[in-house]
Amino acid sequence: MSDTAAPRPARRVGALRQLWPFLRPHRALALGWLVFLALSSATTLVLPIAIRHMFDQGFQHSSMAAIDATFLGLFGIALVLAFATAARYFCITLLGERALAAMRTQLYAHVIRLDVGFFERSRVGELISRLGTDTEVVQALIGSGISVALRSAVMLLGASVMMVWTSPRLAGLTALVIPVVILPIIAVGRRVQRLSRDSQDRLADAAAIANETLNAAPAVKAYAREGIESGRYGDAIARALSTARQRIGTRALLTAAVIVLFFGAIALVLWVGAREVLENTLDPGVLAQFVIYAIFAGGSVAGLSEVWGDVLRAAGAMERIGELFTELPEITSPAQPQALPTPVRGALRFEHVAFHYPTRPDAPALHDFSLEVKPGETVALVGPSGAGKSTVFALLLRFYDPQSGRISLDGVDLRAQTLPSLRGAIALVPQETVIFSGSAADNIRFGRQDAGDAEVREAARLAEAHEFISALQNGYEAELGERGARLSGGQRQRIAIARAILRDAPLLLLDEATSALDAQSEAAIQQALERLEKGRTTLVIAHRLATVLRADRIVVMDGGRIVAQGTHESLLAEGGLYAKLARLQFAA
Repeated sequence: MSDTAAPRPARRVGALRQLWPFLRPHRALALGWLVFLALSSATTLVLPIAIRHMFDQGFQHSSMAAIDATFLGLFGIALVLAFATAARYFCITLLGERALAAMRTQLYAHVIRLDVGFFERSRVGELISRLGTDTEVVQALIGSGISVALRSAVMLLGASVMMVWTSPRLAGLTALVIPVVILPIIAVGRRVQRLSRDSQDRLADAAAIANETLNAAPAVKAYAREGIESGRYGDAIARALSTARQRIGTRALLTAAVIVLFFGAIALVLWVGAREVLENTLDPGVLAQFVIYAIFAGGSVAGLSEVWGDVLRAAGAMERIGELFTELPEITSPAQPQALPTPVRGALRFEHVAFHYPTRPDAPALHDFSLEVKPGETVALVGPSGAGKSTVFALLLRFYDPQSGRISLDGVDLRAQTLPSLRGAIALVPQETVIFSGSAADNIRFGRQDAGDAEVREAARLAEAHEFISALQNGYEAELGERGARLSGGQRQRIAIARAILRDAPLLLLDEATSALDAQSEAAIQQALERLEKGRTTLVIAHRLATVLRADRIVVMDGGRIVAQGTHESLLAEGGLYAKLARLQFAA
């Protein structure tokens, strides 16, 4: 997925073939739709025959009985047509809903399994646009567009056959104008398809801006950027509107041209037929029947030209969706995984690891990094920003794989383990806590879905979160709001700590776990963390050195390398970077 505005090649309708896997499980509905489509089309094609019978038998012979019989037959035809049309609508609409539900479900499941690198180079707003707007465009095509297109095609074919059967000579004259009608559709259709894709892209741009700014509303307000961000969004919408205007104008021109050309040609043919009636070489009933079939054919051509724009627009949307389905995760579980020992001890080993982020290939994040952590040991990683501390966590979680070197857990290479088993052995307390819309209990249970209510409450107590959760209206069932809007930063962090406690994993990763807490809460949390760390291998990232004094070992990093390691006292005595950081912090 690219952010660039470079022009893309014209997209093909063949992209709609990707819909087949989602339609195939619902063959019964598709068959029902086709049966009722055939019935409604056949019923419609019978109407002109009844009209001809009324002209030839009723009007010319002044037969009231023939007229009565004709209108009674027309009412019966109307009943069959009403039933077939309603059944056809039910089948195709339900088919569209089911197919699109399956597509959305599968698309989301596919996207959520892509690796972290994909989300770094993609915009969440554009992903949401593809999950929402693009699938709605495809749904509109399945639910109505395909039905209209196929009905129009069947009616055009049926009306054409009946026109030949009614008057071969007039039908032959009509056939001469078909190339005149088809050529504008082909010529203008390609431009409509390109504009349809561009229109979806511009809407995705606007969605990305809205998602970005609405998720950062406090920052927008703090810098008084409401007007600026409104302007950015308005400009994006204006660009989308401009592209949509071109698309709509082109489609309108296409529809008008087809209708004028087709009905102009039909009028010419009917003029010839009218002259034949006056010359007594053609019966009035035959001409009336031919006129109605010609109207059916003309309406079908107009319907096809109009729905063609929807087809092209859906093809563009389906191609955007298809691009997501073709994305494959670079980080996957091996075909023949190696199981971790039971129970997991938590022995970690980094051997000459070198790594750079895909988005920054010229800036190594880790360089010849080697570190061994014993089971149950607490190791603190300290150093200036950009030293590579968070990269160590990212590699442990296998968000990325190193370009060279080896990382192992209990002697098993991380790349030889399945992702669920590896990540299931790790509990993470991130610096920026993510709170999901839902209850407090649901957010704590995010650490272990099968945990009972008593376990959730015990984890909250250990994380010093029970008191403020109990004070909420509805307690543990209280809704925390989107992104935890109803909680303070410290409360959100305690929820994250409760998740880690509930997970009860042998390897604990703490990334500035107490950075958002006040002094009183931090003291209580430190006690909870000390209890949590017992019997577990723990890696701690901390900028405040006071929070890592209890670590068994402190590893000092700079520029992606380990420059020193030891206890707080030994590192102070050694001097160097750690002593410099300590003087800056403790002197303050």
